Amino acid sequence: MEKRRTELRQRKALRPSQSRLDASSVDLPPRLVHLADLPWVTCYRQALRAENKSKNTQKSYASGLRALVETTLPGEQVLDQTAYDTMSVTELADRMEPLNGRLDRWTFSLSELRPTTYNARLAAARHLLKWLGHRWPDHLVRARTGRRLPRTLTRREMSMVLEASAISENPVASIVVTMMLDTGLRVSEVCNLDINDIDLEDGSARVFGGKGDKDRLVLFTRRTLERIHAWIPVREARRKGDDYAFLLNSAGRRLQPRGVQRLMDDLAVDAALPKGKLTPHVLRHNFATGLLERGADLVTIQRLLGHSSIATTRVYLEISDQTLREVYHRAQATRETLEAAAEASENVHAVEEVTPSTSAYGVEESHSL
Repeated sequence: MEKRRTELRQRKALRPSQSRLDASSVDLPPRLVHLADLPWVTCYRQALRAENKSKNTQKSYASGLRALVETTLPGEQVLDQTAYDTMSVTELADRMEPLNGRLDRWTFSLSELRPTTYNARLAAARHLLKWLGHRWPDHLVRARTGRRLPRTLTRREMSMVLEASAISENPVASIVVTMMLDTGLRVSEVCNLDINDIDLEDGSARVFGGKGDKDRLVLFTRRTLERIHAWIPVREARRKGDDYAFLLNSAGRRLQPRGVQRLMDDLAVDAALPKGKLTPHVLRHNFATGLLERGADLVTIQRLLGHSSIATTRVYLEISDQTLREVYHRAQATRETLEAAAEASENVHAVEEVTPSTSAYGVEESHSL
């Protein structure tokens, strides 16, 4: 009887992942059983696509997970490229057993990374283990990150960037800066924009397959429309073949995010900005915070930015208390002005109804027109 109680206590002490340590192999979840002998790289990429993960997320997971999978335990051989690519789903599940020490060695090697980068690596690893049917160890937690305000440019810096783009020898500079600043498009969305996606009469563009594979509508300002009309002749001169890309580089090929970043670096030098201060995402921040400061509500900004959750927009648009006070007082002043105008209008109608008027025949009651 005592022996049975001891065995029962030991069983209860084991977690689901711990109970697999003494087993010869792990048990795959039912959804992976038919993939057990297939290369894990191909299967995992297919799973990411099925979940509508963006291409950037897929690349980030692939690069971040390589170091984890290649991490060796004492007595193991270093994985070469062939072994990495041909490893089956079952072999990967055995290798990624959560409590065999591999995860701990890998996370220790990430200790010098910034908290945000460290957390991104952990998110990739957590996703992989969940896909394999493993349980994430409780002792591996996210790093604490400070609450930082989004980087934005001042009005003076923004004016210098716009001026630098307007006089740049690269004709694509002005249209890229203006479009990103006035629409809040991501750099990947700007580069993937086709000429057929733009409606000049409506002053808008349709973004297809944005982050999270979401479509949305973006609106153009008058300034953006002017830049588009000025760019179209240049685009036609650069166009080769049947390329539908809206933004083309000097070689006539679709503009790529790396090319946009190099363009930002050149404009930062021309505008006398510190290195790294001007990025495509900084322009997106300027667009969003500018809307908020001018009184736009978060739901509208969420739709324009293409965020699936308004919680993302709230974090993304974290601004200072002083700006919040300015927005609040401006909204209150607008409300008071509207109320005063409405009250004045009511008083005018009341006066017209009771005020007498004179005529050549004496005093007579006027009627409202």
